[in-house]
Amino acid sequence: MSIALAMLLAVALDALVGEPKRFHPLVGYGRYASMIERRVHRDTRAAGIVAWSLAVVAPLIVFTVVRALVPSWLAFVLDVLVHYTAIGRRSLGEHARPIADALERGDLAAARTSVGWMVSRDTEALDASQVAGAATESVLENGNDAVFGALFWFVLLGGPGALLFRLANTLDAMWGYRTPRFLRFGETAARIDDALGFFPARLTALTYAGVGRFDGAMRCWREQGLRWKSPNAGPVMAAGAGALNVTLGGPAPYHGQWQHRPGLGEGDAPDASSIRAALRLVDRGVIAWVAAVLVIAVAAHA
Repeated sequence: MSIALAMLLAVALDALVGEPKRFHPLVGYGRYASMIERRVHRDTRAAGIVAWSLAVVAPLIVFTVVRALVPSWLAFVLDVLVHYTAIGRRSLGEHARPIADALERGDLAAARTSVGWMVSRDTEALDASQVAGAATESVLENGNDAVFGALFWFVLLGGPGALLFRLANTLDAMWGYRTPRFLRFGETAARIDDALGFFPARLTALTYAGVGRFDGAMRCWREQGLRWKSPNAGPVMAAGAGALNVTLGGPAPYHGQWQHRPGLGEGDAPDASSIRAALRLVDRGVIAWVAAVLVIAVAAHA
């Protein structure tokens, strides 16, 4: 029951307050991880393992020990606060809605600027539909990375689980690129993030199907999910696109070159309404998860 209550409070806190505007813990963590990377970096997998251990295992041990030593009520508070900082449902909307707003008023330049905060592709080369597609893809993918993944690991392992997932996911975003600097060094961060995200991603895809167009989501997941280069983003975005009846994927510009990407979903071309629909899909999924956990907790204590 404490896990269910802590989840409810963390989700409510995120909805009411959003991300901390000042002194965000993940900003401080990013500086800590960057310091480790500068000092430990070598173009080897061994260096990557050492760096990942210092950046994730060390903070996780400290948190777990502190949590075990404090009174139970304070451990509960720590779990709520850690879970609150690990999820980003409200932040997702705060980043995505300005893109939809700009597209609706015909301000493509502003839409390109705003979507640049969410994606790594060359936004200046995107037309209005491609901007909407990029934002919709980001909302769907980050529904897993920033919301449902943290919920899954919190249910499984409490505060330490949510912390593990969020730190590992942050390191993948920092180090998990196939660039000359991170090709071997970042391999550990990328593979561990894939492993931690495997089950949450498939539950996220199933969630999108359950709260959206079920048949379309399951069909797109089955037929398209494995075509994507990421083993977790593929099922999530394919199911999400199918649930929304929107066509995503396709060629996208990165570092001055258009790269081929498989198509995802079916139906209409993306526009501002697709972005808003994706946000509503994530919101319905969060409600479904919290409700399910509360029902299970009540039934277990009946």
